[in-house]
Amino acid sequence: MFKRKMAREKTHLLLITTIALGVLLNPLNSSMIAVGLSRIQEEFQLSFQDASWIISTYYLSSAVAQPIMGKLSDMFGRKRMFLYGLVLVFIASILAPLSPGFGWLIGFRIIQSIGSSALYPAGMGIIRKYITKQQAKSLGTLSIFSSVSAAFGPSIGGFLIQFGDWPAIFLINFPFTILSFILAIKVLPKDASTQKNIHLDYIGAILFIGTIVSWLLFLLSFEKRVNLWWLLISLGLTVLFYQYEKRHKGPFVDVLALKNNMNITFIYIQFILVNILFYSVFFGVPLYLQDHLHLDAKNTGIIMLAIAGFGVIITPIAGKFIDKSGSKPILFIGSISVILGTLMLLTINDSSSSGWIFFALSFLGVSNGFNNLGMQTALYDFVTPEETGSAAGLFMTSRFIGTILSSSLLGILFSENVTTEHFHMIGWLGAIIGICILLLTLRMPNMKKLSQRNE
Repeated sequence: MFKRKMAREKTHLLLITTIALGVLLNPLNSSMIAVGLSRIQEEFQLSFQDASWIISTYYLSSAVAQPIMGKLSDMFGRKRMFLYGLVLVFIASILAPLSPGFGWLIGFRIIQSIGSSALYPAGMGIIRKYITKQQAKSLGTLSIFSSVSAAFGPSIGGFLIQFGDWPAIFLINFPFTILSFILAIKVLPKDASTQKNIHLDYIGAILFIGTIVSWLLFLLSFEKRVNLWWLLISLGLTVLFYQYEKRHKGPFVDVLALKNNMNITFIYIQFILVNILFYSVFFGVPLYLQDHLHLDAKNTGIIMLAIAGFGVIITPIAGKFIDKSGSKPILFIGSISVILGTLMLLTINDSSSSGWIFFALSFLGVSNGFNNLGMQTALYDFVTPEETGSAAGLFMTSRFIGTILSSSLLGILFSENVTTEHFHMIGWLGAIIGICILLLTLRMPNMKKLSQRNE
């Protein structure tokens, strides 16, 4: 009995490690490129605005690709899609450093984002199907890999650029993709035989792509001026997409299910708010520390460890607590931490010491650990295992929508110069967002208590 339990735990550990090595690729590549932007700008003789498209297009393509790849993994096999994703990332990482022009580089980055977008939803589907006990702990491990890779991406990117220039940012993907691919072939369970009568809702998928892209372009326009044309196009495509999908027998996105199960819809909205706040701080704080307080990159990186480090420490603790009590108590603590953390930003000013700034940011690090894992596990309380890939894809689309909204917010606040007054606006707006997150948490049913009551 003991040996069987140990063997099962070893198998689960290998499974989680395999998926984690793939899952970290998307957040790692989305954050690493930030420190390579100036070198790419010099290499291809671009303005900052033109060079920043290498970041925006990655977010756009990831936001669209995540639910599509999730749907495909549900339909055609999760192991198969996981392997295909790794191959795309590998090929794009080879070709990107050889780009003859900036357009080619953007193209290879889009291929990279599509490949990496297959890994999270496929991985989540495998975890939910084959690890039925202590799922929150397993998801917590994946969350740590994802959070750490995103948080430490700028530091890793800076180190790589120092020794290998901007192409090294792409070459670092090789060990992760190769190791994950080898392990995936050996460790991941085989897919069930694909049904011959599977039909993908191509028109629904195209309408979904058009709807998401138009809304994201509208959100990106906030940095300069509100583009009313994109707003009208977005609203029109949204209505068309909804009307088409609700009449389709096998819809790409089951809009009626989202309408009838508002718990899932509210989770997506709540995750958008969480990411608006997180990325506003994640990108806004370094900008303030370097441009206004004139701290060097080394000290800025150390201070930012308050967010990354505390998030990593809290996540496994949150995982154990969720397995016992459910997601809602953890999300409640995370919501309170968000409000306290954003209000702590108001205490940072020109005379603040590095130690105090680190302490103030630690509250947001704690909230990040609670909210990320809490939101993931809350989603799967309302989604069947068969729908995991699609749901996980839409979940990550929510993340990228929040990311783009945060960049628009920072563009408005720091459009002319970076001041303490503008930085404090992040704190005030963050506190308002935190209150909204708290209200959404309070309305969420506690599925752990409901299941115990039914038993």
